[in-house]
Amino acid sequence: MSIDIDEFEEKSEAELADMTNGERVLRFLAHNDDRAFKPAEIAEQTGVNKNSIGNVLGRLEDRSLVRHKGPYWAITDDEQRLASFSNYFQTTSALNDRLGEEDPDEWADHAPDEPHPNAEQNAED
Repeated sequence: MSIDIDEFEEKSEAELADMTNGERVLRFLAHNDDRAFKPAEIAEQTGVNKNSIGNVLGRLEDRSLVRHKGPYWAITDDEQRLASFSNYFQTTSALNDRLGEEDPDEWADHAPDEPHPNAEQNAED
């Protein structure tokens, strides 16, 4: 799969090698935003395992980053949503590089047993 030259110039070798399956799929669909693809085609073009592609697409759809009709999938047409995700991802990557990745199990170990009062109030509204 190809990347644009700006990304090639800006990212380190490690950053380019560490793309997640979701990132690969998003990049492929974004570079082909005038087309929709079946999951097997996306898997083949991105190098994502065919057994995993359905889960990857489902997670991206849950985040409103892709859309589908029948067997076809395409990048979202919500450019603001994509820009927001891209900014979030770049910030998270930079912080992970600087401070190390977070461990979700550590967060769970320190999470309170009871929800915050504001969370309960918002649920009632």
